[in-house]
Amino acid sequence: MSDNTSRKIGFIGLGIMGAPMATHLADAGHTLFVNTIGPVPESLKGRATVCANGTEVAQKSDITFIMVPDTPDVEKVLFGEGGVAAGLAKGKIVVDCSSIDPIATKAFAKRINDLGVGYIDAPVSGGEVGAKAASLTIMCGGDEATFGIVRPLLEKMGKNITLVGGNGDGQTTKVANQIIVALNIAAVGEALLFASKAGADPAKVRQALMGGFASSRILEVHGERMIKRTFAPGFRIALHQKDLNLALQGARSLGVALPQTANAAQLMNACAALGYGQEDHSALVRALEALANHQVAPDAS
Repeated sequence: MSDNTSRKIGFIGLGIMGAPMATHLADAGHTLFVNTIGPVPESLKGRATVCANGTEVAQKSDITFIMVPDTPDVEKVLFGEGGVAAGLAKGKIVVDCSSIDPIATKAFAKRINDLGVGYIDAPVSGGEVGAKAASLTIMCGGDEATFGIVRPLLEKMGKNITLVGGNGDGQTTKVANQIIVALNIAAVGEALLFASKAGADPAKVRQALMGGFASSRILEVHGERMIKRTFAPGFRIALHQKDLNLALQGARSLGVALPQTANAAQLMNACAALGYGQEDHSALVRALEALANHQVAPDAS
């Protein structure tokens, strides 16, 4: 498929991430058929055909993208009543951009492949900012031929796109990504909390650290959120909880110890218990602040 070939594209799940991703496909001139729980976003009104269910989306589309929160959601979208599988035909492709269980992904892929349909697991990283900027990192699992067909579409949504291996390997990579991100958020939170409690200006501490080896994207973006108390969700704590649970479940099945991941998961759990589950995952710092009885910075007035 050449980069400027128009395709009939299905997109299921137009939330914080899915809406801008689908919009980029519409901007590229593709014909969109969509289905979502909430209202169709303004960016797609009049530019996409709204379908009654996943079956209709799959029937009308050559390639169907899925972007929903969790493993049971993907299973329902694919195989539930009115699901995608019922509308598929040989030669079509399903691309799941959700972040879900790698083992379940392998099972889903086999069921779809048995229909003569290609399957790519393509979870993304970059949050709402990356989705809007079409700068997502996309980690893919599947066969090379199917990936080759899908890649030009993924390039409309992201910049760092890698075929890691077979089905499930994309999801395994995303779990690894979420481990690194969570531990970095915790590290930045602890560092800024320590600095603030010691009487230093956390904003200036962050500025100084950005020029050294401790510099990171998490320190840059989420460190600023911790200081400015801007916790509107780019990626919700509740979703990161889910991802870390996938990591720990996988670790148990593999016989691997992930002690720091477990600790980060507990901090996420504490945030959810404190009522912050729908805030951005940078709000993990709130659990550390509760333990210290001190905030990195005062809440915005």
